[in-house]
Amino acid sequence: MVVTGGTGFVGSHVAVELLAAGADVVLVDNLANSAPSVADEVSALGGGTAPLYEVDVCDTEALTKIFAEYGTDAVVHCAGLKAVAESVSEPVRYWDVNVGGAVSVLQAMASAGVHDIVFSSSATVYGNPDQVPIAEDAALRPANPYGQTKLAVEQLLQHAAAAGGCRAISLRYFNPVGAHPSGRIGELPNDVPNNLMPRLLDVATGAMDVLPVWGNDYATPDGTAIRDYLHVCDLAVGHVAALAAFDRVPASTAVNLGTGQGHSVLEVIAALEGVIGHELPVRIAERRSGDVPATVADPSLAEHLFGWRADRTLHAMVRDAWHHRARVVGIPF
Repeated sequence: MVVTGGTGFVGSHVAVELLAAGADVVLVDNLANSAPSVADEVSALGGGTAPLYEVDVCDTEALTKIFAEYGTDAVVHCAGLKAVAESVSEPVRYWDVNVGGAVSVLQAMASAGVHDIVFSSSATVYGNPDQVPIAEDAALRPANPYGQTKLAVEQLLQHAAAAGGCRAISLRYFNPVGAHPSGRIGELPNDVPNNLMPRLLDVATGAMDVLPVWGNDYATPDGTAIRDYLHVCDLAVGHVAALAAFDRVPASTAVNLGTGQGHSVLEVIAALEGVIGHELPVRIAERRSGDVPATVADPSLAEHLFGWRADRTLHAMVRDAWHHRARVVGIPF
């Protein structure tokens, strides 16, 4: 099993669950937003050995060699750029890496005789939904370049599957947060974070002075945006369940991974304040371009097809995220 983006936030947790399930795992990552030491933690936590190749996902030749050398039977494609706001300011880069990287992976798979791929898609493919919770048959109208690249890859996979080139499962993540309960792996961006949780943790550790809350005038109960936050370990288990389902689902399938419950930005802040025991400084800012008021999953298809359901609470998500960050910066937990 090859995991692209294997030392990243999601990829590393997926790799741990795959190793724990007895799979042979190879990590591929260009380390643009992660560290090579994560591979050692993955191996230790998963109870196996996951070799790491420092390779860019757009390097088709290198990918082909890795796929062929290890005789992999499937690819979990997690590599890519993932910040909505950044995608608005750098759309060409997002299309190049996210769509170009997927093309590269599919070309390498074809050359190496690999047929199955699980793709890290996103709930951003839905854009501003007509209603929540959102089922897989909802309208697909991404509101930002990031979501557009995810939808483009999903469509590419549909065409490739229809042509007989692969079997593909696109997992539409809602909002992964949290960390491994050990605190040994988690989300730790190398650059300035764009997502709520790493920014919130930066404020909690003193790395940032104040947390900007992007808009408090949405049509939501407290005015702040609502998201379906999902523990990354639940998300990782969903990948293992998806890989086991290829023989009983259509050749190209898109499935939501979420909890089915939404939480506002202010609720997440309050949850972390409850864990650390004090309030955090917050500044209300203008809405960000490309953000939508609310996204909450209808996760019933994942349970039907995969037998998967998320069960970790918001408290567990923020507790584990804080445990990881506190461990990294040396704060007693």
